[in-house]
Amino acid sequence: MDYFFAVVAPLAVVIIGGCTVRSVKIISEENEALVERLGKFHRKLESGLNFINPILDTVVLEDTLSERVLELKPSQAITKDNVSLIIDAVLYWRVIELELAYYKVQDIEEALRKLVLTTLRSEIGEMDLQKTFYSRKDINKAMLRELDDVTDRWGVKVTRVEVQEITPTPKVIEAMELKRAAEFKKQADILEAEGTVRAMELLSTAIKSQSNSKDILQFLVAQRYVEANQKLSESPNAKIVFMGSEPLGSSMGELLNNSTISPPESNGSNSKSK
Repeated sequence: MDYFFAVVAPLAVVIIGGCTVRSVKIISEENEALVERLGKFHRKLESGLNFINPILDTVVLEDTLSERVLELKPSQAITKDNVSLIIDAVLYWRVIELELAYYKVQDIEEALRKLVLTTLRSEIGEMDLQKTFYSRKDINKAMLRELDDVTDRWGVKVTRVEVQEITPTPKVIEAMELKRAAEFKKQADILEAEGTVRAMELLSTAIKSQSNSKDILQFLVAQRYVEANQKLSESPNAKIVFMGSEPLGSSMGELLNNSTISPPESNGSNSKSK
């Protein structure tokens, strides 16, 4: 009997002590834990000191209820006008029902990441490129509404969504720069053409007011001829054959003889004598 107590009593103390230690569970502040009994959900443990059955019960999860941040990797989306964009967003969320978050979704963070990306692409697809640049707040609000409808079933609350970056892809940026350069060139050509027309009008008016208009025209044509020859001569690879001034002079003489440049008419010159 003494031998029995000497062996069994210490062993019983060790077993009872071990069970007592295993039955005590201390849950940290802002945390909750899930307890399963024989493989099925049994109850939740709140923060503080808790006791469980060490033989039948198992703590399968302890997680925080505090707000968390989930960053999305830059991903591609397409606008309504078929422009590719690179989007980047941040999600703020918290668990409100740990049981649902653990049993309803296999990987809650991955599920949230895919849901946010799908919703964001859907919102971007309803807008054209220009609208996406100034509608970031509207996108955030719309995403928050749509995410709430889904995440409630997961025991999760999305508190805030922020779209950080909306950037066109490098190919789109290059195409936009080419388009902008073409528009600038078009505007410059239009302004240059308008300036040329205006200069021609002023020159025509000035020539008509002079009595020696033919001499002025001959001088201007000769000046243009000299400038054209000078530009041609500046080309390193050009083979230039200069034309004499006499054929040009005779040709321009015929042109000037055939053209009529009359001085400005006075107010009383409209009537002709018969």
